[in-house]
Amino acid sequence: MKTTFKTEDNNYVMFLEGRLDTAASSQTEKDMHALNDCEGHDIILDCSELEYISSSGLRIFLNVLKNAKSKGSTVYVRGIKDDILSVFEMTGFNSLFEFI
Repeated sequence: MKTTFKTEDNNYVMFLEGRLDTAASSQTEKDMHALNDCEGHDIILDCSELEYISSSGLRIFLNVLKNAKSKGSTVYVRGIKDDILSVFEMTGFNSLFEFI
């Protein structure tokens, strides 16, 4: 699992590449700490290179969302593949996030 943090048009963007499974979740969660100071910035989770997400990965997404909402920010999921979107739909996470 590889993560890359950038800013785009005053948004915080985290690019996710590979498999977000239990083995990768600890490091990915640490990498996501870059998004904690998001006040005044929306967050984009770019999933165009994400190949797989487990329940551990969904928990990380949920933690990012909770933190962002507490600071008045919105979390967008960008470039999600159909098979990963189906995981979001089966778990009801599709109603929590905005997809772009």
